[in-house]
Amino acid sequence: MQNSPIETNSDEESESVVSNQSHDVLFIGDQGTLPVETRRVLVQLLLGPALDARRQTKLWPILLRDESTIRSRLHELFLELVIDRDLEVAFTRQVVSDELDVPILLRRTQLTFLDSLLLLFLRQRLTQSDAQAERAVLAHQEMVDHLAIFQRQGNVDHARFGKQIANTIEKAKKLSLLQKIRDSDDRYEVSPTLKLLFPAEEIQALARIYAELDSRSPNANLDDAESRTETDDEAES
Repeated sequence: MQNSPIETNSDEESESVVSNQSHDVLFIGDQGTLPVETRRVLVQLLLGPALDARRQTKLWPILLRDESTIRSRLHELFLELVIDRDLEVAFTRQVVSDELDVPILLRRTQLTFLDSLLLLFLRQRLTQSDAQAERAVLAHQEMVDHLAIFQRQGNVDHARFGKQIANTIEKAKKLSLLQKIRDSDDRYEVSPTLKLLFPAEEIQALARIYAELDSRSPNANLDDAESRTETDDEAES
């Protein structure tokens, strides 16, 4: 997966910043050495799916200030920090090494057929909005209408299929790929994080897979559709 170039602060700069903070004991038996706000950044990165400057306005400057130290702490867990300064988002991904059997901390989620279709739709909407220099905003009903096209012909259990669609949209919201527009009941903005989690080349490959499918079964679970996503419960110790 390709990402924007990552710029790092020097170890000396970041460690100096951290070392100058007051390391008060935060709780009984606390042996941590990081300031409380830096620990909060680490927790947010582990919770995932991303740290977003627009949503975590207080944590973003701390991430940039203590970037080198945070990278070091994540490396202790075999995790890599990915930062896109243009989009102002950051997330963690599993370290991959040919020389070492790396223990897996982040789980992989296999997407259902409808999950993948929705991600394709959202990613395409994001691309179109970027080309027009606009925010990627869409209504809940637009997603429902798009997914409804793929209902299996002859399906008589419309209620069950409607529930599957609702679960798929809810999953995207839980992953923070959809962010509710303030003062709106049914309009959402597609998170720019989707660009990092699913780059254009991966989306194109996924689109080709579905273009070659003969079946449009909403119940399909496809190995080819498997993609790494992180939910609130996927940072395991």
